[in-house]
Amino acid sequence: MTWIRTVPIKEASAELRQAMESQKALYPIEYATPVHKTAEGEPAPIVASHSLIPQALYHAFSTFGVLTSPDLPLNRRQQEMITTLVSVTNRCVY
Repeated sequence: MTWIRTVPIKEASAELRQAMESQKALYPIEYATPVHKTAEGEPAPIVASHSLIPQALYHAFSTFGVLTSPDLPLNRRQQEMITTLVSVTNRCVY
């Protein structure tokens, strides 16, 4: 749970909903199943933490989706190895 104000999906503007859906569409299929439990239909807390600024949310999270594109020369295992190492280095739990 974030410690800042977030916008619940039921209160989300059309712009926020569009930003959430657009960035999610860029992610690898393996990310379709949430790891952390949230209320039905709610985004992961890290995504919700950006809900006050929809354009920032889109750009922040779509970057990862583009960087893990299957059109790039690294395969999924290599991409995941890099993202895991970055998370460990940054002491992230997600």
